[in-house]
Amino acid sequence: MGTASGTARSAARTVEDNPVVKILARTGYAVNGLLHILIGIIAIAVAVGAGGSQEADQSGALKQLSSHPAGYAVLWIVVIGLFALALWQIIAGVLVRQDDAKKRWGKRIGEWAKAVVYLVIGGTALSVALGSDSSSSESTSSMSATLLASPGGVFLVIAIGIGVFIAGVSFVVIGVRQGFKKQLTVPPRPVGTVVVTLGVVGYVAKGIALGVVGVLFVVAAVTNDSEQASGLDGALKALAGLPYGVVVLSAVGVGLIAYGVYLGARARWARL
Repeated sequence: MGTASGTARSAARTVEDNPVVKILARTGYAVNGLLHILIGIIAIAVAVGAGGSQEADQSGALKQLSSHPAGYAVLWIVVIGLFALALWQIIAGVLVRQDDAKKRWGKRIGEWAKAVVYLVIGGTALSVALGSDSSSSESTSSMSATLLASPGGVFLVIAIGIGVFIAGVSFVVIGVRQGFKKQLTVPPRPVGTVVVTLGVVGYVAKGIALGVVGVLFVVAAVTNDSEQASGLDGALKALAGLPYGVVVLSAVGVGLIAYGVYLGARARWARL
């Protein structure tokens, strides 16, 4: 077991040190940032009533890209970047340094969970690039319906909702405490001040959006209505229905744009 583990770590280290992999990982951060900027723009459009039938999530952003002349080429860059970023997170999980076994595996699971997210978004990007009219919100609702129809599925949907809500809270905490600075080599002022401010605003906005997604999963389970669990698109549009929803959703949209720009900065100054 020890030899196998050492071999895996050695192989992971070799891949991690590869300059091409590092460039692709930075590309992944950049394209993820681009998607969040587009999602933020769509959210603002929905808030002011100009969003039409656009989906305020990754699939909506990807469809926006595909509608432009150069969008097809950009889509493939998005696909490659996100899959590369997923590979990077898998490697990061393997190479976690922590003496305490529980903390080590906790961090590994966190890194690998991020890898799964990037793989899912990358898969969505790939399907759009291949001409599919896939919808993240419909896929999420369909998954929820399948789970709710299964024995014990209600509890699983509630658990998913609570997990996503906790993830949202963690984003807010990271933003407020500026914990994201550990991921960066923060540049000197004034650029560094701008990057940190974008990170704070972006992480808080992303956390709010995820928190609403989690709440909607729980609502879907309690009401046995899978349509409630429609992912990020449903969460952002639910915000529009709140008192002062236009202001709230517009603010979150601006925050998501800030998060996207921060990810662009992270592509430049990330500690890899």
